[in-house]
Amino acid sequence: MSANSSRAGQLLLQASACISWKQDVEGAVYHLANCLLLLGFMGGSGVYGCFYFFGFLSAGYLCCVLWGWFSACGLDIVLWSFLLAVFCLLQLAHLVYRLREDTLAEEFDLLYKTLCLPLQVPLQTYKEIVHCCEKQVLTLATEQTYAVEGETPINRLSLLLSGRVRVSQDGQFLHYIFPYQFMDSPEWESLQPSEEGVFQVTLTAETSCSYISWPRKSLHLLLTKERYISCLFSALLGYDISEKLYTLNDKLFAKFGLRFDIRLPSLYHVLGPTAADAGPESEKGDEEACEPAASPPQATPTSLQQTPPCSPPPAATNFPAPPSRARLSRPDSGILEIDDFPSYFPQFGFSGKVAAGRIP
Repeated sequence: MSANSSRAGQLLLQASACISWKQDVEGAVYHLANCLLLLGFMGGSGVYGCFYFFGFLSAGYLCCVLWGWFSACGLDIVLWSFLLAVFCLLQLAHLVYRLREDTLAEEFDLLYKTLCLPLQVPLQTYKEIVHCCEKQVLTLATEQTYAVEGETPINRLSLLLSGRVRVSQDGQFLHYIFPYQFMDSPEWESLQPSEEGVFQVTLTAETSCSYISWPRKSLHLLLTKERYISCLFSALLGYDISEKLYTLNDKLFAKFGLRFDIRLPSLYHVLGPTAADAGPESEKGDEEACEPAASPPQATPTSLQQTPPCSPPPAATNFPAPPSRARLSRPDSGILEIDDFPSYFPQFGFSGKVAAGRIP
């Protein structure tokens, strides 16, 4: 064993022995090449780390080509350095191609930063959502209608990117739709995947608008396939519909001067016509009940007149009768009847029976 190791050591010493060492050092190109290679090998990970790594290696190997051609005068040095430099340049070209392919348009990039990045949605998942809408940005001119009530079928889901859209029914203004809000979220939630329907409201662009739109069938297939995307859309659509409800509630506050509960049964009992319609009848009944007491006394026998009147119960003598509850005066400019509920909540599929709490 020791004989073999000593023999290997002798071969190594003999192979590494130089006949003569060069007295002068290599030129500046050689040292520059080594410095560039050193900086390249210090690169990090990730896409930009790969750019750093292959960029410095390419420059270093190109310097080696120049050194081998002008100073070393070695064909093998020139060939190997050239091949390595070409390999690094090809890697850089591949990275540039991938970055260009994965880059989103300005509108989609801003949408991701505004809507999805705060929810920590992975970029790859967002790209699947964008791919479903075919990466197309649609536009609406001023006063151009997106949907007409009773005519436009519900066959897509759209998200407004810029501009402002007015929602109305029978010419009555309901609310606005602002950027990064869904344009037809109530219609989307009101139908099952196998059902068909038409818009109950009219959507008109008040300014130049841009939006993206997902076809109904394609989006349903994506939601069925990807559970995470389905949960994401459920959260976004639910938030969007609640914002529209709060907007309508603010409109009622501005109209009546009272802050109502957005839950429709409670809202209907406050504003519904039942109390107003029953008010005159109840007052009439009260007046009829008070008429015998207010009528003049009739002629009665003397024996009956001498009978002392019955005293009221002690409870009635100890506590005064509660005053009648004054009814709130309702403005004459607009009374929210039961027939007005579809005009206030047409998108949400609430009928008068549901609004009144009478669900069949």
